[in-house]
This record gives sequence, structure tokens and C-alpha cells, in this order.
Amino acid sequence: MYGTIGSLIVTALATAPAGGATEAPDAPPAPVAHRIGFGRCAPVEQLPASVECGKLAVPLDYARPDGKKIELTVSRIRATVPGERQGSLVFNPGGPGASSLEFPLYGGLPKWSKVARAYDFVGYAPRGVGRSAPLSCQDPKEFAKVPTDSRMHPDAAFKRAKVAQARAYARGCARRAGADLPFYNSVNNARDLDMLRAALGEKKLTYMGASYGTYFGAVYATLFPGHVRRMIFDSVVNPEPRQIWYRNNLDQNIAFERRWGDWLRWVAKHDDHYHLGATRQAVQRAYDQAAAKLRRDPLDGKIGPGQLQSAFLKTGYNDAFWPMRAEALSGYLHGDPKALIAQALPQSSGARDEENANAVYTAVECNDGPWPRSWQTWDRDNTEVARIAPFETWDNAWMNLPCAFWPDRSESAEAGVEQAARRAEHGNGQELADATGHAARTAMDGALHGPRGPLDVHTEPGALPPVLLLAAERDAATPYKGAVELQHRLPGSSLVTENGAGTHGVAFNDNACATRYAEAYLLQGKIPSHRVYCAPRAEPVPGQKAVRAQLARPGK
Repeated sequence: MYGTIGSLIVTALATAPAGGATEAPDAPPAPVAHRIGFGRCAPVEQLPASVECGKLAVPLDYARPDGKKIELTVSRIRATVPGERQGSLVFNPGGPGASSLEFPLYGGLPKWSKVARAYDFVGYAPRGVGRSAPLSCQDPKEFAKVPTDSRMHPDAAFKRAKVAQARAYARGCARRAGADLPFYNSVNNARDLDMLRAALGEKKLTYMGASYGTYFGAVYATLFPGHVRRMIFDSVVNPEPRQIWYRNNLDQNIAFERRWGDWLRWVAKHDDHYHLGATRQAVQRAYDQAAAKLRRDPLDGKIGPGQLQSAFLKTGYNDAFWPMRAEALSGYLHGDPKALIAQALPQSSGARDEENANAVYTAVECNDGPWPRSWQTWDRDNTEVARIAPFETWDNAWMNLPCAFWPDRSESAEAGVEQAARRAEHGNGQELADATGHAARTAMDGALHGPRGPLDVHTEPGALPPVLLLAAERDAATPYKGAVELQHRLPGSSLVTENGAGTHGVAFNDNACATRYAEAYLLQGKIPSHRVYCAPRAEPVPGQKAVRAQLARPGK
């Protein structure tokens, strides 16, 4: 079933449970994937007729492959030149919580056209996302309430309110998902990916992951090295188990501060155009002035400091946002708010999708690894980081704080019993019996094995075909040292670095050098030397129109 060396690794790892660590070697039989029946996409997906869609059934819990199934939505466009076809290229844009259902449309873009000749472009909504067994933790209207506040140096009362919100959010996740909640995690995402490979009829997987997609792609490579054909990891998450995910978020704060500084300096350099100040400090004061003004008088009644920070965080993800955000800030402070309204006003029509994406993000990160359970630890660590990196630190902390109050597997199982008991009042007694049995097994498993930790991502030399890594030196969302760490853990891999740049998503974007390496790898299997470097993309200029990033999307 696996490659010779790969099978030795998989025997020990293929039964990694909900938390992401390994368990006893008496693994259940692997589930069988059935070929996907592709047809017209459902109207709710809003995809053109050129895209075909289908459903993939996977086990909720891979330890019980004959138990409850969930369905993942899959999309595809066939290779444009059948005679050159090499197979399917599966893409994940990150998150956790992002969907790649629109990925097949990328083949129509010039930068992807060569690859589209040789590959079926396959996208999918991972478990929990969209219509793939959707996860929800809160009423979307409540989640999307605006305006909200954002404070770089919050006081004690603000912190207490945020702690209460995080605690309530974690309770909402447990109440709504019940016993299913622990099974939304990176190890199961990797297993789902292998089911997708098989259901597409591919003996080996060709995969491209960006941002979080690099992490569970690396988990896949660890679990199933013999099933890999080619893999590109673009904008690489640090897979060191001790980093997953609490410390990665602390590192991210420092990296975002550096990128925020890049934007401040760029705006100051173009003070003749934006009139926000000729120094980094002056532009920061202009931003602070806007935040304070919005706190007193929210723009359009819906844009407060929280919406401002969310909009301007994107300057750390992609240089293409630099000119438009500078125009918006300048316009607002000089009496014309139209650009800021256009860029920062939340769309009420997207509330359900945003709540869903946040629920999946939270569940996966909280389930993947251990988090401090003491608010005092969070307060100490984030206060320390915020002294040198105030821009993103506390907003990042609030987003992840539900993990401090996250239910363990036994608590989730008990919530499932409570759900089943309520439904049993209407005659569904078998569901209650099943939930009670699951709770008993979970309690026994916890007693025998204790808490689980993240999977130790790595492969032995020769077990995995050469993998291509790409990273921008100043990336904020996935700091560069993560790419170096993953390269160390995947022997034979090659790392392409975009020097001096920070846009999240390197290949098939605005760096032709990096795109050439990615094309050569996907089309000819050519791998560059251990480490190669590309010059940075051109810096944006004032007035430049932003083009929507086609690869990595912010996971936050």
C-alpha cells in the first residue's frame, strides 16, 4: 500500500488521533475511497458551468472508519491539453478555514496557463468549511456585529471583557458541535487529502499548499510519504511541535510588526502623495489618530478601530494593498472617507461564511496542540510581546484565546451525550446509546494515553520525493524560519527564497523567478539546488491598483 520505507513510518503514525499525536499500533483498516461522481456545481457555490463538482465521503473519526461519515465538496476543471495531462493538482490556500473551490478557475489566468495544460485543477472545501460538514460556534449575526474596538495597549477592563467573550465562544463551539468537535484537526485534514487522492484515481498525490496548507501538507508527507508524487509548500508554517500553535502566533506578532514598519516607511517615503508624514513615526501617529477618531465616532456607524485594524492588517500580507490603504487613510484624515468605507466596511452578506471560517480556524488550531490554560500566562506573554510589537499582538491573542477554554475530548464527548439526550426526547434513543458509548471509550482512551500533542513532522532520507518550498524573507503570516525548519525535517527538499520581500504567497504571483522554479518542478519534476534565491518583486508605486492575490489568502 505504501512505499517500502514509507510503510515503516506510516505503520507507527497512520493512527494519529484527534489531537494530532500517535497512538497504539493496532490501527483500524484504512477506509476505502470511492471515485467522485462529478457533475454540475450547486448554485450556492457560485461557480461557472466550466467547473464540475462532486462529493467525497470521509470518516468523521478515522479510528472508526465504518462510523459516521461526512461529505466534502470538491471542484475540478480538466487539463486544457489532454495529450499533455500528468494528473490532478490539488490546492489548499490555507486558513485553517479557507476553501479552494474556485482554484480550478486559476487555470484561465496567464500565470497558471502552462500548468493548466498538464493538470486537472482540483479544489475542495476541507472538513468544516462551506458545505463540507459545516462548523459553527456562534450566530453569524452576533459574530459580525460592528463596530468593534481594537487596542494596542488594552486596559484591565478591556481584557476582562475579551476573556469573557473567548470563554463564551469556546462554550458555543462545544455546544453546537458536541462530540464531533475534536475531529476537526490537521491530522484528519491530511487523511482527508489522501482519501481525495484515491477518489480522484491518482496513485500518488501532486499537491500545492499555501500558508496553513503547508502545515497539513507536511503532516500528509509524514503520514503518507509513499503516496507523494510532487509537493509545493508556499509560505511555510513552522512545524516544530512546540510551536503548534501558541508560539507560532507569538512569533507571527513580531513578524507583522516588521511588515507594518515596512508599510509605514513606504508611506513616509511618498509623503508628497499621501501627506501623512515624512517619517515612520509620523505615519504611525496618523494611523493612531484615525483609530481614536473612529473610536469616538464610528464611520458610517459600522467602521470602528476593529474594522480599521482588520483592513490594514492586509498590508502585512501583500504589498498590493499598500497604495490603496494609504489612499484610504489619507482621504479619511483629510475629509474624504469614501475609500475607507469601501475598504473597511464589512459586508453583511458574508457574515455566515466569515463565522464559519473563524469556527474552523479556531477548532483546528485549538485541537492540534496544547495551549496555556491560564489567562495569567496569556497576559504575561502577550504583554511582553506587545511592548515591541503592538500592532497585531492583542488582536491575535483575542482571536486565539478561546483555546484557553477549549473542551478536551472527554468534555466534547459529554456535550455529545447532552445533545443526543435532548434529541432522544423525540424518540431517537439509538443516538443516545451511541453517544454514551463514545463518551465511555473517550474517557478510557484518555485514562490510558493522556493528552495528545502535535504530530512530529519529518521523513527519513529517501522516503519522500524531493519537495519544493517557497518563502519570502520578510513574510509576516509565516515567518521565514519556519521554511528553514521544514526543510530540515524533509530531507532532499529545496527552498526558494524571495529576498527582501514580504508578500504572503510567492509563486504564480508577482515574482517571475519563483514562478519559473514552481513551473519547472510541476511540469518537468526539476528541483533546484538545496537553496536558491530570487530578487524581490518590484515595490508598489502610489496610485497603483491592487490586483486580488491569486494564491495565499490571510488565515486571520
